[in-house]
Amino acid sequence: MKDKTKYIDLMERTLEAYSYEHIEAYFKTVQEEGLTEHGFPRLTADIGILLSHGRKQELLPIFLQMMDFCCENIPRVKAANDFSVKEIVFCIMALEDPDCKNPGIVSQERIQSWKCQLESIEPHSCYNKYALAPEDVVHNWGLFTAVSEYMRTLTGLADTTEFIELQLASQMHWMDENGMYRDPGNPMVYDLVPRGLFSVLLHFGYQGKYYDEIDRHLRKAGLLTLKMQSVIGEAPYGGRSNQFLHNESQLAIIFEFEARRYAREGDHQLAGQFKAAVHKALDCIDLWLSRRPISHVKNRFPLESMYGCEEYAYFDKYMITLASFLYVAYLICDDEIAETETVWQAPYTCCTSEDFHKVFLQAGGFFLEFDTKAKMNYDACGLGRVHKEGAPSAICLSVPCCANPRYVLDLEESVNISLCPGCISNGEPIFAEDTESCYELTSLEHSDTNACAAFAVILPNSQKITAVYTADASGVTINVTCEGEVVHMLPAFAYDGETASVIKADKKHLTVTYQGFCCRYTTDGEIVDTGKMGGSRNGHYRKFYAKGNNNLSVKIEIYKGVQI
Repeated sequence: MKDKTKYIDLMERTLEAYSYEHIEAYFKTVQEEGLTEHGFPRLTADIGILLSHGRKQELLPIFLQMMDFCCENIPRVKAANDFSVKEIVFCIMALEDPDCKNPGIVSQERIQSWKCQLESIEPHSCYNKYALAPEDVVHNWGLFTAVSEYMRTLTGLADTTEFIELQLASQMHWMDENGMYRDPGNPMVYDLVPRGLFSVLLHFGYQGKYYDEIDRHLRKAGLLTLKMQSVIGEAPYGGRSNQFLHNESQLAIIFEFEARRYAREGDHQLAGQFKAAVHKALDCIDLWLSRRPISHVKNRFPLESMYGCEEYAYFDKYMITLASFLYVAYLICDDEIAETETVWQAPYTCCTSEDFHKVFLQAGGFFLEFDTKAKMNYDACGLGRVHKEGAPSAICLSVPCCANPRYVLDLEESVNISLCPGCISNGEPIFAEDTESCYELTSLEHSDTNACAAFAVILPNSQKITAVYTADASGVTINVTCEGEVVHMLPAFAYDGETASVIKADKKHLTVTYQGFCCRYTTDGEIVDTGKMGGSRNGHYRKFYAKGNNNLSVKIEIYKGVQI
């Protein structure tokens, strides 16, 4: 199957999460309460795009009403138009595409009326946030606004070049030394989204004042992002809006853009690596869309519970966002670029700047992600992700558990849980799971068979610990040393909102069986059950730890089958 077809298929499957009755009720609510956010225009645009591809023909009548409503109201109300205008323009472009699979499904007269309404947009009265001077702090809102105006300009609906350049000037402050975008708190998703928007600008021909600077940032960050994607295709964790299905569609945008870059430059090997990364991201999305009911977040809790979601990250906004971002990747996609051998076939290590405080390593089908200065209302410090190729993402740990999260949990009392070291002080364990502890990366190296990261950790009681993490084909080995009794926290995945795992523990072994796979911890020390629970966006974890004297070793194995 061609990638472009795959994108449209995934968009259609995303839309299947919305019944006709749901769409009808959503439309009625928006008519009554007004256009207040970007979920509804995105839904409208994606229905129109699917119609242009010969899909969802039964939705044509309601689509026409929804599109009329959006085009009439967007120029007149300050809704989240910064995020919406480009979506509506993409829809019109699809309906007018000479290669449209359903030509004439919307009359030219109707389309022209929509264009006339979009031509009436006055940026300063339409958009919520925009820069009036290059030094204005508007963060990525200015970039969303710039891309919306660029698409209006490109399609002849405006000429706001001066406004666009001013918005871009306000964005250049936020790129770090690796070309990553520093949104407040430096969440990983909010690095990916702006780089996806920059990719749209350059793909559609932006050649303005900031072209060279944007292109330079995208090139550097693209190469790093290739190594930040896990072996199961997931985007890196960390901060707000994480663990939603749309995260991987942002990877697809960035990787499609970079695949085109290197193909154009004649580096077909690297272009093919980016294509392989695209396929990893799409496979991850495909897996989650295959589950029923379809959810926009990576757990199986009831949608109405909002488990794992921030207040703003509700279904109607974030489910269809997946389809919108998939379509952007579709537009950039070049089906002539062939997949080649990937970075996952050889061990590697990498790290971000201090702004993002992340360390990554991969070897033997295992992928590890560390956070050394976590935002404690979203994550926890230490090793926060251990993925095994082919295994369920959460079976060991996909994102840390948070004691006081900014997203919804259903536990009366959640505790911080990561794979982090600690010690026994006054008979009680102290762990390096929060920012009261200090992590220093002392070594990061890889060979033909393994990858290794070593940290010097100072606990709040000033105890010094050395922690070394090595991944190879046999699993992940953790070696921890300190003076006195040393400990290391062990998460045991318990519940995804629908299915409970099977957890068994003795003095030397802790096993978790889930979805036909087993995560097995083995230690030369002693395993202790704290009796405490933590919640992550993925579900519930039980908090265990291993302890020993001066030196402690833990081995993590993840394999298909039952526990042994």
